Amino acid sequence: MRKDFGAKTWLYPMPVLIVGTYDEKGVPNAMNAAWGGVYDTDQVMVCLADDHKTTENIKKNGAFTLSFATVKTIAPCDYVGITSANDVPDKFEKAGFHARKSEHVNAPIIDELPMTVECKLLKFNEDGICIGEIVNVSADESILDEDGKIDAKRLDPIIYDGVTHAYWSFGERVGRAFFDGKKIK
Repeated sequence: MRKDFGAKTWLYPMPVLIVGTYDEKGVPNAMNAAWGGVYDTDQVMVCLADDHKTTENIKKNGAFTLSFATVKTIAPCDYVGITSANDVPDKFEKAGFHARKSEHVNAPIIDELPMTVECKLLKFNEDGICIGEIVNVSADESILDEDGKIDAKRLDPIIYDGVTHAYWSFGERVGRAFFDGKKIK
């Protein structure tokens, strides 16, 4: 038996992305956005409403960063999602975040979040989809493995469960992409 739920936006896994921007005065801002991901080979997308300060900042600066929320940073990452910079201009500081300017785009890298995708704005679609070109990916050395690659377990990202409105940890490696399916041939 299966149970029908109707049309829902329930996809797994849903990364918890923190969008970093600067306002017109150079003040850093961060926003939690679970509706985002890969758009094309070198592009990402994130769904943003027009009334967000983040949207305004991206349009003014033509740039943004996407960082992954982690198990260690659940509270501040959730805070920047439930608090608007239109109402609380210093929410970045209140979250306990510290920023440094990306060397590649006019957007902040959040020191507390160990992996950041640095993006140049390509366009906003009429339906609020922000599409960015990936200019650089930076990672703190603490999440690199012995070969210098990003280790997902060390990153310890969280995912969003839209069904129960919960955050979940990443979990264990269970297979190898582009390899395990060869067993069937």
